Amino acid sequence: MRLPLYQVDAFTGDLFGGNPAAVCPLERWLPDATMQAIAAENNLSETAFFVRDGDGYALRWFTPTVEVDLCGHATLASGFVVMSFLDPQRDTVPFRTVKAGTLTVTRADGMLAMDFPARPATPAEAPPGLLKALGGAPRAILRARDHLVVFDRAADIAALKPDFAALAGVKDCWAVIVTAPGEDGVDFVSRFFAPAQGVLEDPVTGSSHCTLTPYWAKRLGKTTLDARQLSRRGGALRCTLNGDRVSIAGRAVLYFEGQISL
Repeated sequence: MRLPLYQVDAFTGDLFGGNPAAVCPLERWLPDATMQAIAAENNLSETAFFVRDGDGYALRWFTPTVEVDLCGHATLASGFVVMSFLDPQRDTVPFRTVKAGTLTVTRADGMLAMDFPARPATPAEAPPGLLKALGGAPRAILRARDHLVVFDRAADIAALKPDFAALAGVKDCWAVIVTAPGEDGVDFVSRFFAPAQGVLEDPVTGSSHCTLTPYWAKRLGKTTLDARQLSRRGGALRCTLNGDRVSIAGRAVLYFEGQISL
């Protein structure tokens, strides 16, 4: 059996920037173990699989080690594949997911915008070992699905050198978002670490901005924010808070299109 496979750099207009995601359109679902093996073989932070579902698609995401309940950059990449190759007449694609509901990707003004559920964080205690594994001296700690660790300066975020082995061993910690105010027209910056899920540092993380956007919208008193993720590859996002939803917009570019053999 041969299956189509695309690799797309999401949240960037430049090849080799942003966050690479693999996208595998299917006629029908494969066994979970097979999809997990494909994701492990791709060895990217996420591989997206989707099948036709009415006027849209049913969508699932896998890291190299686990299936996840929400992934932004691979959803953006999936929308890019549908609107660029599979159904280029479309400007809107609904993706139906098991835990995150329907996620709609819309093409406008040269960007792709995703409608995601907001995940506001509330103040929390740091689990034992978290701050030592991260390093630095944070200003605040909050939690939604992920722990949100707030620092004072963008330079603090860029300078972090986590102990990933120690971070992976922190109990009751799915992933960690670190963030601080931005500079030069950027409202806020962030990085994202999930070593316990097989991803040491994600280059650009759409799902983390479901938590970052409500935090910074409240703190800065504005609902539309420009964000930058300070990974080595880097990425740019425009985020808008709409009540209990977040619009996350960015660009995407194709790296390759091919087939895999099973």
